[in-house]
Amino acid sequence: MDKILEGLVSSSHPLPLKRVIVRKVVESAEHWLDEAQCEAMFALTTRLILEGQDPFQRQVGHQVLEAYARYHRPEFESFFNKTFVLGLLQQGYHSLDRKDVAILDYIHNGLKLIMSCPSVLDLFSLLQVEVLRMVCERPEPHLCARLSDLLTDFVQCIPKGKLSITFCQQLVRTIGHFQCVSTQEKELREYVSQVTKVSNLLQNIWKAEPSTLLPSLQEVFASISSTDASFEPSVALASLVQHIPLQMITVLIRSLTTDPNVKDASMTQALCRMIDWLSWPLAQHVDTWVIALLKGLAAVQKFTILIDVTLLKIELVFNRLWFPLVRPGALTVLSHMLLSFQHSPEAFHLIVPHVVNLVHSFKSDGLPSSTTFLVQLTELIHCMMYHYSGFPDLYEPILEAIKDFPKPSEEKIKLILSQSAWTSQSNSLASCLSRLSGKSETGKTGLINLGNTCYMNSVIQALFMATDFRRQVLSLNLNGCNSLMKKLQHLFAFLAHTQREAYAPRIFFEASRPPWFTPRSQQDCSEYLRFLLDRLHEEEKILKVQSSHKLSESLGCSETSLQEVANKAVVLTETPCTSDSEKTLIEKMFGGKLQTHICCLNCRSTSQKVEAFTDLSLAFCPSSSMENLSFQDPTSSPSTQDGGLMQAAVPGPSKEPQVCNPSTAAFACYSAVNERMVDTPDEFRCIEDTSVPNDSSKMLVNKDVPQKPGGETTSSVTDLLNYFLAPEILTGDNQYYCENCASLQNAEKTMQITEEPEYLILTLLRFSYDQKYHVRRKILDNVSLPLVLELPVKRTTSFSSLSESWSLDVDFTDISENLAKKLKPSGTEESCSPKLVPYLLSSVVVHSGVSSESGHYYSYARNITGTESSYQMCHQPETLALASSQSHLLGRDSPSAVIEQDLENKEMSKEWFLFNDSRVTFTSFQSVQKITSRFPKDTAYVLLYKKQNSTNGLSGNNSTTGLWVNGDPPLQKELMDAITKDNKLYLQEQELNARARALQAASASCSFRPNGFDDNDPPGSCGPTGGGGGGGFNTVGRLVF
Repeated sequence: MDKILEGLVSSSHPLPLKRVIVRKVVESAEHWLDEAQCEAMFALTTRLILEGQDPFQRQVGHQVLEAYARYHRPEFESFFNKTFVLGLLQQGYHSLDRKDVAILDYIHNGLKLIMSCPSVLDLFSLLQVEVLRMVCERPEPHLCARLSDLLTDFVQCIPKGKLSITFCQQLVRTIGHFQCVSTQEKELREYVSQVTKVSNLLQNIWKAEPSTLLPSLQEVFASISSTDASFEPSVALASLVQHIPLQMITVLIRSLTTDPNVKDASMTQALCRMIDWLSWPLAQHVDTWVIALLKGLAAVQKFTILIDVTLLKIELVFNRLWFPLVRPGALTVLSHMLLSFQHSPEAFHLIVPHVVNLVHSFKSDGLPSSTTFLVQLTELIHCMMYHYSGFPDLYEPILEAIKDFPKPSEEKIKLILSQSAWTSQSNSLASCLSRLSGKSETGKTGLINLGNTCYMNSVIQALFMATDFRRQVLSLNLNGCNSLMKKLQHLFAFLAHTQREAYAPRIFFEASRPPWFTPRSQQDCSEYLRFLLDRLHEEEKILKVQSSHKLSESLGCSETSLQEVANKAVVLTETPCTSDSEKTLIEKMFGGKLQTHICCLNCRSTSQKVEAFTDLSLAFCPSSSMENLSFQDPTSSPSTQDGGLMQAAVPGPSKEPQVCNPSTAAFACYSAVNERMVDTPDEFRCIEDTSVPNDSSKMLVNKDVPQKPGGETTSSVTDLLNYFLAPEILTGDNQYYCENCASLQNAEKTMQITEEPEYLILTLLRFSYDQKYHVRRKILDNVSLPLVLELPVKRTTSFSSLSESWSLDVDFTDISENLAKKLKPSGTEESCSPKLVPYLLSSVVVHSGVSSESGHYYSYARNITGTESSYQMCHQPETLALASSQSHLLGRDSPSAVIEQDLENKEMSKEWFLFNDSRVTFTSFQSVQKITSRFPKDTAYVLLYKKQNSTNGLSGNNSTTGLWVNGDPPLQKELMDAITKDNKLYLQEQELNARARALQAASASCSFRPNGFDDNDPPGSCGPTGGGGGGGFNTVGRLVF
């Protein structure tokens, strides 16, 4: 049969007749043949495929080979063996060279025919070695593309293990040697297609074996950074850029720009060649990587490279604007290069002669895309002419050409220029790249965002700016310990004394993160603050207990788990602190006490309980804008899980209270600390207002509350505090179990603050539960923040012996006068009247966003001490309009209104700071007040107020000895050594950059542009310059970072 076929294909018979006979030969393949006949047929068809003189012969060879191989597979398996395939790859076939693509095609088809045969495994092992050898020989693009086709279909042929890394590296080198000398469109398209196949093969290998990616990229950089004049790497390497994950930008750029082994000459070559890649038509993200490298070099102050590359390549980038396929990327790179090159007009003036022709050309074609492009280009040109004015002879032709396009405002131009300079903060790469520019003019240190940690950063900065608390933490002697307080002291010390612009609080974050907080995800800053204060409080109490019992091991000298704190805290519940000396630092600074009084309306007997708190959670007053919201359901607050009324030994239901008395508008109930937290002793609870008014019309509103347009009222913190302290009638499902009556009865509940904290923490419960849609929604209502807040405190001694528990039931059978005599010893009437304690606003934590599941946190804060002379105020309770909180709401018609106005006038000269992760800027109290009106999604969430006219009662501090710097205590030696070591490292980094700057010409020097006021930008932005911890390519935007 093979003789017949051979004679047929070489005969001169008509082609149709040949096809008929070939069909008969193919059909005969299903008949039995001996091994010799099969081998002869396989040899003939192989020769026709590889050496056929015309397409017909090669087609016949393929058809007959596939038919006979299918019906005589064992014989073909014997024919298509390792020796035969190895001979083809290493020696070729007769006159056919081994590098001919026909050989690869033949092997490719042969593998398909024996795919189900056992011997194919031997061929795979053989090909794993041979393909590596072939790639090392730098095959031409067409051969490499065919090899990629084979390896894409048969991934088993790709080298494995360490050889896979070598294979990828060699394949990268091969791409670097690709060249296309033709200028014809057809040949260029074919060349691009071949390169794309090879780059796709690399992408598939990188996905299958991620360990090959980094060595491949290192090989790419080695190729483009080569200073060998005899070798110019191919632009085809640009095809690999689109396959590199964008998440690796910051890591790779930081590695490149900070590697001391990368010389300036190599970096310059690499950057120039990456800019050349803008010419590659199908490459994606080339502009992103080019700008990332430019910003990375600016971040480490390698300005010499930036200047050289800009002057060398700016005209080439401008010329790429003529080509539609690469125009968007070229414009992006051109804009960055020009806007960042602000020390000299040299780069801009290189392209000035070409601008007019480009504009006229695009204006004439009239395409919408051309018009959009010209608008963008015009804005860039106006910015550059504004920055480098004084060249009318150069600019007049350009102004005439672009006169029909809009001109940006001067404010926008200034903003663009300030954000684009090499020395601006917005040029640094994300938060993971440490900037070396030193502290801003604020003198404050930012906190680097470690990945959705703005909730921690905002709280830590607020606590740090609580001056008295900071000083107490820094003055503690904690050497040799490893407690959470020690880590907080370490963090505060670095914030106060580091020379860096921003500090990365990694150790403290890991130690203070609540166990149920998922790393790198959105969390609630109020919940974090409560957990942090509780941990610090419990640690100190356990240390005191251990010290008093002279235990052999110290809690502070080993890492204490949350469970250990919880177990040991049980012991402390029976020993409440009664004196200042027994209080923990957290109790001294943030602890207050609140007394709840319940009076049975049937028998008039009363019960009361005093509880400790570290913060008050204030629900919003009812309003027409919130009628459909179910306020502060027990699950509504991110930091609240249990909103039930705490009653001791009271049977019956403990459900959410309802307001039934028309004369009262609000109530407050206790909420246990988040059920996921450790159980806290009753004497140290956080008090929450979880009220759910059933009729918004019942809320009493101060007549002096400012009005919004349209008649709506703007609540103030004072209003919310009124709402918290207002009386409540317990009725219906919330009836009170009266032991005297031995049944459920209607009752009146009132609350009074009996002991004020040094720092009052107020949380505005903005996250409400929508019962209709079963989701948490954010209440975006604006709240007026008074600079001065007067807290009604009613110090009583009547029940000092009650040990802070529900233990007193009095039979009210007498008239009110006799009742008062029974409840109060003589001479205590005056002491029971509320005293207004003045507080000054210290810090505000702002939440930017529309839900508790997303957003960004930042904080406003200022320095306030307990004895600040400029804020001394005299308050006479008998002259104030505020009476008992049981009968009147807090009034604004008091001396505080006058005092606050005076303070606001003085505030212009005081310093407020905006802490937005690593960015710290000056701001003003007016910005704090107007934040929600200017940016509706940015709302005050957690407030810290500092009590005034206090001496703190904290011993052991001496700020007059000269040892305290700016009022802060001297640091422990261990802390000072750590800071000194880090500052030395910082100086070494500065010296490394100084050597690069010394190479610049005097005209190339760039002056540092200091931070100004930050009142014109939405501080809640999570973009490049907002809360994301610096600039970069973060496109998540407005999620918690």
